[in-house]
Amino acid sequence: MPVAVVTDSTAYLPPELLHAHRLTVVPLTVVLNGAEGLEGVETLPADATRALGGRRVTVSTSRPAPEQFVRTYRELLDAGASGVVSVHLSAELSGTVEAARLAAAGFGDRVAVVDSRSCGMGVGFPTLAAAAAAAGGADIAGVRDAARDAVARTTIWFYVDTLEFLRRGGRINAAEALLGTALSVKPIMHMPDGAIVLRDKVRTASRGVARLVDLAVEAAGDADVDLAVHHLAAPQRAEALLAALTDRLGGRLHQAYVSEAGAVVAAHAGPGLACVVVHRRPPAAGTD
Repeated sequence: MPVAVVTDSTAYLPPELLHAHRLTVVPLTVVLNGAEGLEGVETLPADATRALGGRRVTVSTSRPAPEQFVRTYRELLDAGASGVVSVHLSAELSGTVEAARLAAAGFGDRVAVVDSRSCGMGVGFPTLAAAAAAAGGADIAGVRDAARDAVARTTIWFYVDTLEFLRRGGRINAAEALLGTALSVKPIMHMPDGAIVLRDKVRTASRGVARLVDLAVEAAGDADVDLAVHHLAAPQRAEALLAALTDRLGGRLHQAYVSEAGAVVAAHAGPGLACVVVHRRPPAAGTD
């Protein structure tokens, strides 16, 4: 069997891709007002949206336990996989990578862990690159390197209606939250080196969508690209984003995916999220 590829529930990969590439997903845990559930299994985006709309709400998330990864890796190896490459949510946002590495330590060189330095399809695109390399017969080092190369080629930008949820979850500091709420400023964020950083401030949601389009096109440069658009309780924003990006990128756009963000991102970003993930494809063989 080829190298097996594992990711976590924050990749928000469409189900058909999970099935087609035989990917294994380890879910994070979400706690909404004291009720605990596995993301994507027991707790869905709508559950988080409803909870966040309440006047009194406590929302938290937690990484998978290292034991969950140990069980997953052992099952895949026992089933005949020649190795495992495990691609996960940024270590700046979650202890998921740490848990995976703790588990991997018990398997020697048969398991490699990759920090995507991102979330959403910022995790998903490197996971797909790893799966493609595995399907092509690459060994564990080759699959790991394919994921790392995809990390370097992937950029994420996102708009939120307020920074309050990120502040509550400890993903940004109080000063950044104040900047975002002053005079009803709408923040646009990105993730250089895996941490969430305020990139721009706009006045309205429509300007936020327009700015996301500009930033995504800039990130694409001259490359052919794949895109993912995520939203949270904002499908019209996602549709507007995809339409504008399709128009701007033209024939350079290959694959585009649209999905609602899961409960973990919902807990920290809040309703209204709009996100674009740009994956620049490697140059074709024989080109610069």
